[in-house]
Amino acid sequence: MPLFTIGFNHRTAPIEVRERIVFPLEAQRPAVERLKIETGADEVVLISTCNRTEIYLRGNAQPVVDLVTRWLATHPGADNFNLTPHLYQLNDADVVRHAFRVASGLDSMVLGEPQILGQVKLAAKVATEAGTLGGPLDRLFQETFKVAKEVRTQTEIGATSVSMAAAALKLAQQLFGDLRDTKLLLVGVGEMIELSATHFAAQSPKSIVVANRTIERGRELAQRFNASAITLQQLPERIHEFDIVITSTASMLPIIGKGMIESALKLRRHKPIFMVDLAVPRDIEPEVGELDDVFLYTLDMLGKIIQQNAEKREAAVAEADRIIDIRASEFMVWLAARASVPAIQQLRGQADGYRLVELERAKRMLAKGEDPAKVIEQLALGLTNKFLHQPLAALNRAHGPEREALHDALEKLFPASSASTDPQEQEK
Repeated sequence: MPLFTIGFNHRTAPIEVRERIVFPLEAQRPAVERLKIETGADEVVLISTCNRTEIYLRGNAQPVVDLVTRWLATHPGADNFNLTPHLYQLNDADVVRHAFRVASGLDSMVLGEPQILGQVKLAAKVATEAGTLGGPLDRLFQETFKVAKEVRTQTEIGATSVSMAAAALKLAQQLFGDLRDTKLLLVGVGEMIELSATHFAAQSPKSIVVANRTIERGRELAQRFNASAITLQQLPERIHEFDIVITSTASMLPIIGKGMIESALKLRRHKPIFMVDLAVPRDIEPEVGELDDVFLYTLDMLGKIIQQNAEKREAAVAEADRIIDIRASEFMVWLAARASVPAIQQLRGQADGYRLVELERAKRMLAKGEDPAKVIEQLALGLTNKFLHQPLAALNRAHGPEREALHDALEKLFPASSASTDPQEQEK
């Protein structure tokens, strides 16, 4: 059955669109279970990250694609919104190549970023546990992990990646210069925040505070960076203390609004605040960026800055694409061979049926005392007639292009030089 990918990413949809349709980890298993039931697809995998939402399927052509597109449009965030202009659909070989590029970091906003491979592996794990992955699509994802490893070990893609955290640090240094006199607030405790903490803590800011919904998890991260922790409820009364604010939570709604920052600026006497929102959906209301003395950057803004240096990585991308093209071709050969398995099984079963019929007839003839040489000749003749009956009948019925196609097929299936008529040659 065909393979499909339907989705959108940072290239086809701005953050205002991407944040409308997000599947947090806890929502991914129910989502793939519903998709499999509602679309009738044989296999389903859902990848949902800050930069993409993609659904990989194996199923019956266009009906499945249409059902998935409608399913996405019924997501609560997509209500009364035309998602179609932002969607892309890939088929078969393009699906394979795309999956390899995604997992290798070639389709990321930050070229070569390593986090995406872990996110793809987690998506496959969720689908496996949900019972929506276990066939050719599963084989594709297993190959995807191998190809991503090959790309990262044989090219400079990983070495040339520039993380969002590194880009944010550079921007902060352009604004403040030396960060040792700044106070840093990290909102959330996820991977992006941890990466940001690593980059910014290396610059020895005056203080670091971690804000999180649960104080216990906030303290766990804070202890690693000699920081303190507060709850999200304390943000309105504390946010004015900080020069740098970096957020990345799983909240479906903004947790920092324009009013909160307006109050903070008054208390700071309009001393600048540098803010980075790494979340999708966004943690900071877009209107905050309209305020004087606020320097707000989103994922898309940082991505554009990073892409300006992409020329340096063109050689690594070319080498990575060469590897991916080879591996994608190999996978498609395997997939095509797998598609022939039912026909091969049917042919073998039919041949075995002929063999049993003629064998029983030969045994009866021998039991009657007939000449063994004659029995063997009759056995061979019977098998020959049975094997040739359907092909000859098809040739007699066919006309024009169909007859030519059958002739071509027979020449490929039974080449004239494939079997020797020389008994001595056969004995060799």
